[in-house]
Amino acid sequence: MKAATVYDVAAHAGVSIATVSRVLRRPGDVRASTRARVLASVQELGYVPSASARSLAARRTGVLGLFFPSIDDEENQAEAVFEQDTQVQLVVDIPDTGEVRPPNLYFDEVLRGSEREAWRHGFALMVGVGRGSNPAAMVNDIAGRVDGMAVLARSVPDELLDHVSRRIPVVLIAGPRRGDDYDHVSVSNTEGMRALTGHLLDRHGVRDPVYVAGPADSPDDAERHLGFRQALEAAGIDPAALPVLRGNFSRVQARAVAEELLAAGTLPRALVCGNDQMALGLLDVFGPAGVRVPVDVIVTGFDGIDAGRLSTPRLTTVHQPMGDLGRAAVRAMLSRLEHPDQPPITSRLPVKVLLRESSEGASA
Repeated sequence: MKAATVYDVAAHAGVSIATVSRVLRRPGDVRASTRARVLASVQELGYVPSASARSLAARRTGVLGLFFPSIDDEENQAEAVFEQDTQVQLVVDIPDTGEVRPPNLYFDEVLRGSEREAWRHGFALMVGVGRGSNPAAMVNDIAGRVDGMAVLARSVPDELLDHVSRRIPVVLIAGPRRGDDYDHVSVSNTEGMRALTGHLLDRHGVRDPVYVAGPADSPDDAERHLGFRQALEAAGIDPAALPVLRGNFSRVQARAVAEELLAAGTLPRALVCGNDQMALGLLDVFGPAGVRVPVDVIVTGFDGIDAGRLSTPRLTTVHQPMGDLGRAAVRAMLSRLEHPDQPPITSRLPVKVLLRESSEGASA
């Protein structure tokens, strides 16, 4: 029996081929009655869309790419001590450091938003993680399979981005525009951190806040640190007179920072962290050591992950819309596909300062 074609479905439903395509790719764009008629014809005729045929006709793959740098360290090793059969093993699970790695929390939300937006427009999403010593090979491989690619800023060498962008649209996620011609999507890092720091200075009278920084090459942290410095300068405080501690966005490294502060016997009035994971690492140490937050020291974060809402005390933070960031990246790629000659797009999403008990006390 001959397989049904899109022409057969269109004739059976009494609609155009374009309408059949819209029902299958973007059903929300078609009236419910028409959509029901087309889907009934698809079901009755047993029609299965051909992805390869669609790609050839449209000269597109129907796939968008998303590339992140490596998001994990070495896997926690568990030593097998007894094998019962080929399907079941008894293992000794070696305890790890207890660190919840921040990139997963951030990337998972961005990925979820990207996937949903791609699906809504009839595209699949291909995700690459730059593990190993040659992420360039992965970027090139993905670029050859997709219609557009979103890349975390500074995770790919400039020359490679330039090479890829000659073939497909490239969107950079996070960080400021640097005089390039790529589309950019980011959040208001500087503005959010400036508002939070200004609140600590004005509302709580803090004069010696100390910034706990992320990785030196992080575009997000660079913007957040800038907002911190701007708030100090606006209050007549010289940022250069205050130390900067390095926690590298790591909960474990932030614990070490907290232990060093306790050993030195001097706590600043406030510790302003470049992400929530570092702030939670400080709380991990301060609580058992008898340091009262926020009575003895105020602790704040940035990101708005769920763990900060569940911590004791709850963490004051700047909530960034990570899922919306992924959706904005997909929309930028689709817009570039439809309008390749339009000026570069810059989307800067708003943030929200969430004041909680780690700065405001029990009455927050």
